[in-house]
Amino acid sequence: MTTFTPLRRSGRKAVALATSLLIGTAAAVAVAPAASADDGGKTLRMPITSIGIDSLNPFLAYFAGSLDVFAGIYPALNTVEQDGTAKPYLADSWTTSDDKLTWTFKIHKGLKWSDGKPITAEDAAWTFNLIMTNSTAATANGSLVANFASVTAPDDTTLVVRTKKPQATMLAVSVPASGIPIVPKHIWEAHVKDLKNYKNDSFPVVGYGPWTLTDYKPEQYAKYDANKEFVLGAPKYDHMIQQAFKNTDAAVAALRSGQLDYVSGLNPVQYKALKGQSGIKAYETVGNRWSGIELNGGARTRDGKKIGTGHPALGDVKVREALARAIDRATIVKKVRDNFAKVGASYLPPSLPQFAWEPSDAEKFDYDPAKANSVLDAAGYKKGSDGIRVDPKSKRKLEFRLGIHSDDDADAKVSTYLAGWFKEIGVGVDIQSMSSAKLNADLAKGDWDILMDSWSTGPDPTYLLGIQTCAALPDAKGEGGSTDSFFCDKEYDDLFLRQQSAFDETERADLLRQMQAILYKANENIMIYNANGLSAYRTDKVNGILTGSADASGAYPPQPSLAQYLNAAPTAASSSSGGTSGTVIGVSAAVVLVLAAGGVFVMRRRSSSDDRE
Repeated sequence: MTTFTPLRRSGRKAVALATSLLIGTAAAVAVAPAASADDGGKTLRMPITSIGIDSLNPFLAYFAGSLDVFAGIYPALNTVEQDGTAKPYLADSWTTSDDKLTWTFKIHKGLKWSDGKPITAEDAAWTFNLIMTNSTAATANGSLVANFASVTAPDDTTLVVRTKKPQATMLAVSVPASGIPIVPKHIWEAHVKDLKNYKNDSFPVVGYGPWTLTDYKPEQYAKYDANKEFVLGAPKYDHMIQQAFKNTDAAVAALRSGQLDYVSGLNPVQYKALKGQSGIKAYETVGNRWSGIELNGGARTRDGKKIGTGHPALGDVKVREALARAIDRATIVKKVRDNFAKVGASYLPPSLPQFAWEPSDAEKFDYDPAKANSVLDAAGYKKGSDGIRVDPKSKRKLEFRLGIHSDDDADAKVSTYLAGWFKEIGVGVDIQSMSSAKLNADLAKGDWDILMDSWSTGPDPTYLLGIQTCAALPDAKGEGGSTDSFFCDKEYDDLFLRQQSAFDETERADLLRQMQAILYKANENIMIYNANGLSAYRTDKVNGILTGSADASGAYPPQPSLAQYLNAAPTAASSSSGGTSGTVIGVSAAVVLVLAAGGVFVMRRRSSSDDRE
C-alpha cells in the first residue's frame, strides 16, 4: 500500500526481496496460503510495499515495507490527517499543561492485544522508555523521543509524557507508519537483552491493529487476518496477502491477471499502459517524497570518530557544489519520469506546501557545467591527461563510486545521465549496482561515496528532518543511528529543536525553511526530483481504496496505508464470483514474471519510487 512513511526507497530502505512468481511454467511451484477461488472475495491482495521488509522488529526497521506492516499490526497513540489534524487511536483524548511541558493522554479502555491481554498505558510508557534508554531500541525512532524527559503510566488509562522543552510535534511522535508503534510489554520485555538480533517472527505476531500478521515468508509474502474488533472500524475483508515482486513489471502483470487488487510505484510507461484499461483505475498522487543522491562528506560517529572508506574530496563543499551544478534535473524529470515529477530543490516534498521552500536566484545551483568547472578550477582540482581531476590534498583522482539499486530501473537511467554530466566536469564515476541489503550495509558503515536514494514523509516531517541531525549519527561503537548521509550541523540541530517547540504554525514553517536552506547549501543530499505517486487498482475487485479529490492537475492526495486498510472493500462482482486462485510462488529458469520484495517507495525509514522510500 502507498504509505506516508519517511522511508527510504528502493535502496536503503529495505532489504530487497528476491523471489519469483511464476505464471504458466512447468517448474515446480508452491502455492502461498492465499484465498481459494471460492473465498467470495474475502481476501485483499496487495504487493509488499516498496523495497520490501528489512525487519519485523519495529525498533530496528525503517524501510517502507516494514513500516507498512507495522501500520497494520501495531497501534499508535493517534493518527494524523494530511492537513495535520490529529485524531484518536489508542488515545481517546489528550491535554497539555499551561507550560506546554506535560502531555496527558487518556488511553481507550477495554482494548486487548491479539493474545487477549489488555492494552494499557503501561505498554506505551514501556515502549517509549525503552527507546529513551536503550541505544539499540532507538535505532529506528530515537530522534522522536530525544526531547522526552520522562514517560509514566499512573494508571491503566493514563499516559503522562514530560518533555525537556515544549514540544509542538508531540502528536506526530506515535502515528501509524511514520511514528513509533506501541508494542506489548509482556511480549517484548523478554527480548530486550538480545534486541539487536530479535526477529519478531513467531506467528501470529502479538499486536493490535486492523490486521494480525499470521505468516511471513521472506522474499515471498506476508499473510494477515482481519481484526474484526478494531477500534477505528473493522477491515471489510477477512484476510489480506501482500506478495513480493522482483519488479513492478511483474506486479503489473499480476494486476492485469487478477492476482493482485492494487499496485503502487508504477513507472510512467506502466502507468500510461494501465490508464484507461477496462476494469483498472490508474491514478496519480501528489509527490510526498524526494529522490536524489547522497554524498559522503565525512562518515563519522556521534563522538567524531571517522569511519568508512568515503573519498576525502567529498568533504570539500566546493566539490559537492560542482556536482550539484553538473546535474540537469529538468532533463531527468522529462526523460526518466516523463514529466510525472517536479524538479527537486526543497528537502520537503510538494505534499507539504505549507512548508515549501525554494532557493532564491542567487542561491540556486542550477545546471551550469561551465560554472561547475570554474568552481573546481578555482579550488585547485586540476585535470590530468585523461581529463579526470585530482584532489590537491590526497592526490587521488576525483573518481567516485555511485551506488544504485539493482531493482530500480529509474536508478539505472538516472545514473547513466549523471556519469555523463560528471565526466564533463572532470569527475569519473564507477556505477555500482547492488541489492538493497548490500547498499544499506555499506551506507551504515560509511563505505561509499555517492548513493542514489529516496525518502517519503507523512503529514508531519519531524522524522524526515530528524535523520539529518547529529543525533542520527551512529554511536561510538558505530552502531545504531538513522542518518542517511552523515550530515551534522549545529545550526541545523538548533533549528530542529526550535521547530519542535514552535506551537505557532507560521513560526514553525519559517524555521523549517531555514533548515531546508542549510541542507540545500551543504549539498550532502542533492535533490533531483519529486516524483508523483503512480498507482492502480482493479475496479472489478476492490473499491474505497482511493480517497480524496484530485487537484487541478489530476493528482490525488497521498493515500495513507491505514486508511486504505480500513476503506478498501470488495466489489459486488468480486464477492459474487469469488477471488482468483492461490498465488503461485516458486523458482524457475524459464519465464519469471515476478517477484522480489522490492520496489517502490523505498521508507521506516527507508523506501521505492513510491513510498521510511
